Amino acid sequence: MSLLGIDVGTTGCKAVAFNETGNILASAYREYPLISPQPGWLELDPLQVWSLVKEVIKEVTSSSQLKYDPVKAMAVSALGEAVTPIDNSGNPLYHTIIALDSRAIPQCRWWEENFSRKRIFEITGMPLHPMYSLNKILWFRDNLPEVFNHTWKFLCWEDLVYYRLGLPPTIDYSLAARTMIFDIREKKWSPQILSLANLGGEKLAEPKPSGAVVGDISGELANELGLPRGTLVATGGFDQPCAALGAGIVESGIAVDGLGTVECITPAFAHPVLSNELLEGNFPCLPHVVEGMYVSLAFSFTGGSLLRWYRDNFGLREIEEAKQRGVDPYELIIARASTHPADIFILPHFVGTGTPWLDPRSKGAILGLTLSTTKAEIIRSILEGVTYEMMLNLKTMEKAGIKLEELRATGGGAKSHLWLQLKANMFGKKVVTLNVTEGGCLAVALLAGQAAGIYPSVKDAVKEVVQIKEEFYPDPEIQSHYQERYQIYAQIYPTIAKLNHLIDEHLKSNVKDNREPDFA
Repeated sequence: MSLLGIDVGTTGCKAVAFNETGNILASAYREYPLISPQPGWLELDPLQVWSLVKEVIKEVTSSSQLKYDPVKAMAVSALGEAVTPIDNSGNPLYHTIIALDSRAIPQCRWWEENFSRKRIFEITGMPLHPMYSLNKILWFRDNLPEVFNHTWKFLCWEDLVYYRLGLPPTIDYSLAARTMIFDIREKKWSPQILSLANLGGEKLAEPKPSGAVVGDISGELANELGLPRGTLVATGGFDQPCAALGAGIVESGIAVDGLGTVECITPAFAHPVLSNELLEGNFPCLPHVVEGMYVSLAFSFTGGSLLRWYRDNFGLREIEEAKQRGVDPYELIIARASTHPADIFILPHFVGTGTPWLDPRSKGAILGLTLSTTKAEIIRSILEGVTYEMMLNLKTMEKAGIKLEELRATGGGAKSHLWLQLKANMFGKKVVTLNVTEGGCLAVALLAGQAAGIYPSVKDAVKEVVQIKEEFYPDPEIQSHYQERYQIYAQIYPTIAKLNHLIDEHLKSNVKDNREPDFA
């Protein structure tokens, strides 16, 4: 029997089937566009996303590799914070508002003015920020009361997929924590947060630990998706701790560096860490998808998406050449980066910042441009800019007491030796790649296998499956050079933050069209 892992991400979804030893049998991927009705707003069309989720499942289950190895169990890894209101017939009442969306700043300010930022952190493990699902829900209440009042459930994408599969809306602890409503110690929706928000818990999915049984798929939907009737469905998790589990992060001292649309470094702990240092650095603490463990996140919203921005706007030549050669355009773009450190700096705040600033109003910037600046230097500065941002995070985490000796690189960026060596040189740490290419999907497949009784412990299972493939060590001379340049980078955001905020206010004051999507 095979195990199916589904990943619903910010810009695409995938399905991967594994055998019981963790080998990939079949996979499929679909990309979907982000929708931006006005500056600062970012959404997904939930009907389009669900349609493509079904497509990837059907493509995988139709593979000849699964003819004699049908799916026994499945689970879902999902992007965090994104929330979709549905009515009591399951119809979406609005687009999915994703984490990168900054419209809920007023709702975030309300919490800061009427409650304690520290107390929110102590209960939910989340540093106060507009991205969390709760603030988006309150935005509906304050701005679209007709949507809020007709909403049966506000669902994240893990629980929405389960509901679409004909099962009760169920969310695992790790993704529930990203709503800023979940008590991470008591492992339940916080009565105090719900009361202050005047929100009924019945509007939310049921929380369960990762690897718990949700139900099974039967009837016509099983036939449509090519799944055996009775396929078991288990809880999976928030994509970042799923990626950590899939990289074998089940002990302290190591972390996964997920190089996807959003770049995220995820270390794990044996108990919740809710120190003032973590709070001041805006680092969250949430349940791991491994029972009894917790994780923190250091993240940048503009990770691989900055390369995608470059590809879509300046990479036409590479796109055409990639089609002719049958390769990934990103491979060609990165290969054409300068071989020397760039003389320019990119502040990668193209959709605001992640940690440690958590400033949704910050903007991207390119500094040091001259008439002699080349395309190769721009590409190099993109790689350096997103890496400087994570270097800033690592140094801040270390001040909070989180020491890391090894980073395990995963995601699309982990395919680039140039980028990984650059990371080792900039961070001054060992960076490794793994034999696993689909860590998030592998993690939820193993969690499904645990729920089905195939593995007695997902922790032991992942240690057997995940192995180190390549290792990259820092070059002391280059590391010293980057340490000096880092001192410049670290001053860029504090220096131009006020100007960026003025630009943000100007953009919003010029917004004329405030029309909402029509679901009639």
